[in-house]
Amino acid sequence: MTKTRGNWRTARATGALAPAIATALALVSGPSAAHMPYVLPSVFDAAGRDRVTLQASFTEDAFRPEIAMKDAPFEITGPDGKTVKLAAPTLTTDQAIVEAALPADGVYRLSSGQRIGRRSKMYRTGDAWTIVGEGKTPPPGATSVDVRSTTLADAYVLRGKPGAAGALAARGKALEIHPLGDPSSYAPGSAATFEILYEGKPLAGEPVTLFREAGFYDGRKQVATMNSDKAGKVTLTPSDPGRYLVLVRYRAATPGAADAYSSFTVTLAFEAI
Repeated sequence: MTKTRGNWRTARATGALAPAIATALALVSGPSAAHMPYVLPSVFDAAGRDRVTLQASFTEDAFRPEIAMKDAPFEITGPDGKTVKLAAPTLTTDQAIVEAALPADGVYRLSSGQRIGRRSKMYRTGDAWTIVGEGKTPPPGATSVDVRSTTLADAYVLRGKPGAAGALAARGKALEIHPLGDPSSYAPGSAATFEILYEGKPLAGEPVTLFREAGFYDGRKQVATMNSDKAGKVTLTPSDPGRYLVLVRYRAATPGAADAYSSFTVTLAFEAI
C-alpha cells in the first residue's frame, strides 16, 4: 500500500478542525486515495519511431495495472511547447491504452492530463468525520465540507536528438513534478533533480517517494522517500537500470470555494539506462 500521508495545508481550517479534516481526507474513497496513477509509454527512447503507445492505470505497485484510467484528458506536449489532446483511449478492465504521434525529433511529455475525480462530502459528528455515501445527504445541521480528488501522471519520451526543450517547461498550475534536466537522460547511480510545484510555486517539506518497477518481485518497491527542500527541490538517485515512478501527494483548501478541499496525486515515470 502506498503512503497517503503528506503535509496537509488547509488554509480555511483552524484550531482542532484542521487535523480532523486532514485525518478524514486520508480516508476518502476512490482510486486516488488508495492507488497512484501512472502513464507508461511503450518505449522511452523512440529512436526511429514516429509514434508510441501509452498505458494508463491506477495501481498500488509501480507499472502493474489494476484500475483503468477512465475520463482522463490525455495529452502530449511537443518539443515546441505546444500541447494537444490525444484521441480517446481503448479501455480494458485494468488499463487505458492510447497512441501518440511523434512527428519530429525531440523530447515529448506524454500525460494523463489533469483528471478530476468525483466530489465527495464529509460531515462532522463531534470530533469524527464521516464520508457521505453516494445518493445520500448529511444529517440536518451537520457541518460538511466538499472533497475532490485530482490526479496527474506524466512521462517523457525522446525521439532522435533532444533539440528544443518546450516539453520540459513547468505548467504553472495545480500540483506538478517538474524535472530539472532531461528525464530521457537519467542513468543508474546518477542523481535526478526535480522541483515540486503548486500553482507554479515551490512546495517545501513535501514528501516525495521513488518507486522501482522490479520491487514487486524483490521486495524493494521504494527506493527512497525524501522531503523537498526550501526551494521545493528534491534529488533522487535510481539505484539500478529499469523503470521508476516518482510520487507526490498534496492536499489543500480549494481557492475561492468556502469549505471545499482538493486532494492531489501526481506521478512522473522515467527509465534509467
